[in-house]
Amino acid sequence: MKHWIEAARLRTLPLSVSGILVGSLYALANPTREVLTPTQVFNWKIFGFAMLTTLGLQILSNFANDYGDGIKGTDNEDRIGPKRAIQSGVITPEAMKRALIITSALTLLSAILLIYVSFKDTNIGYSIFFLVLGILAIISAIRYTVGNTAYGYRGFGDIFVFVFFGLVSTLGVNFLYSKQLDLQLVLPAAAIGLLSVGVLNLNNMRDEASDRKSNKNTIVVKIGGAKAKIYHYFLIITAMIMVLVFSFIYDGVGFRIDQYVFLAAYFPLISHLVTVAKNKEPRALDPQLKKLAISTFLLSILLSMVLIF
Repeated sequence: MKHWIEAARLRTLPLSVSGILVGSLYALANPTREVLTPTQVFNWKIFGFAMLTTLGLQILSNFANDYGDGIKGTDNEDRIGPKRAIQSGVITPEAMKRALIITSALTLLSAILLIYVSFKDTNIGYSIFFLVLGILAIISAIRYTVGNTAYGYRGFGDIFVFVFFGLVSTLGVNFLYSKQLDLQLVLPAAAIGLLSVGVLNLNNMRDEASDRKSNKNTIVVKIGGAKAKIYHYFLIITAMIMVLVFSFIYDGVGFRIDQYVFLAAYFPLISHLVTVAKNKEPRALDPQLKKLAISTFLLSILLSMVLIF
């Protein structure tokens, strides 16, 4: 059990639910209006199944990365980060493959239940759309490193993370509550997506040398470490600006200090950027993965507090 918990990489889980928190509490704070009567659209069942589905996708992605990189030899003695399960031999490829199948099935079941409690026997078109989206998310989580055409080996992992853990997570869950697309929510959704990509980019900056030897052509490998730093600054700073703009628009009536409590999360983000700027040793970037993930989670919690209070 200890080795399976390590393979699930618990430190990545808070980051994965950041979009769910913001999209859900936005729904709680913004009931739809039918004539003159506000109608609460937030539903605890939707929230629970959305959390389970997202956590399932993240764990599935972590298992798939362990399996794909393990059997391809990408996880070798040159890799800087913590040893993975297959690499260290504590879990066999066959056992991890079974875990992929079981986790995929459980995640799909959770997604189906989420769709059912959201739409029940109405809005069949929406139900089909979200079912297809859920299946695509499961396939994408696996295909990141698994298979001869794994897109993570061609530099497309950033797109997957931005779309599914940013836009789909935040906008998608909010749609499940409200049955409408709120364009105002695009800003925090994109911000969370960019910060999530930042965690992936940081991981790839750390592993640039070993990935290059293994022909894992991440964006960092393609553009090099120096440009990857500039790309990293763009991801984090753009996300911070987007949240600021969203808060200004959401406030609407003028500056209120309580609407900007989320700025507290900017201090660790700025500290993180300074550390990355000064870094000359890829191995030293590993602690920054946890710092950036927790900072993103903190930002999502503080922003959610702004929405509901």
